Parts: sequence; C-alpha cells; structure tokens
Amino acid sequence: MNLIKQIEDNHLKEDLPEINSGDSVKVNVKVSEGNRERVQTFEGVVISINGTGLSKTITVRKLSFGVGVERIFPIHAPIVDTIEIIRKGKVRRSKLYYLRDRVGKSAKIKEDRN
Repeated sequence: MNLIKQIEDNHLKEDLPEINSGDSVKVNVKVSEGNRERVQTFEGVVISINGTGLSKTITVRKLSFGVGVERIFPIHAPIVDTIEIIRKGKVRRSKLYYLRDRVGKSAKIKEDRN
C-alpha cells in the first residue's frame, strides 16, 4: 500500500454522514478566541463537493441579512466538529452555482422524499 495513503487513512473521520449537493446542513465549527474555544454553527445549502479522501471539501451557502455568504469546509479538518443533515435536497446536478443568481422562491430546492 502507498505510504501517503496509509498516513491519510489515520486522519480520516469515520462519523461523517452521506452528504450530497442540495442538502441543507449544519456545520459546527470550532472557533478559538484568545485562550478559549467555542463551537459556532454555519447553516446552509451544500452547493458543491470537491476532492476525495483527506482533501474533500464542501461549499456551503447561506443568506445572512440579505447577503449571500459561502464558506468552504475541509470536512476531515480538526476545526470541523460535526456535520448534521437537516434535509435532503432533490437536485439534478452536482454543482449548484446557479443559486448565486437566484433570490427568493426560485432559490429554493425541493426536498427529496426518499
């Protein structure tokens, strides 16, 4: 087996849910302020998934006071505490960048009933 693959396998998180594009998720992120550490929640829609293995990232988009905010989270990084799926989205494509141009009802994603 490849040496780099062995080292990466030691750092992979085992308790991650199955995340797809269009899912509404809550990402709990560890934030350090001075000597304290707290958990901050970022809740939004997954608009893309990139990479594999240890370098896998998700891009989450939310509206904050009418302004779109996107964050990219490396899901196996130590700053990501937990990821919770709120609802599964029914989409036909893997990259949902078209949501950046949509506002209101047209920016909604239908819920997957399966």
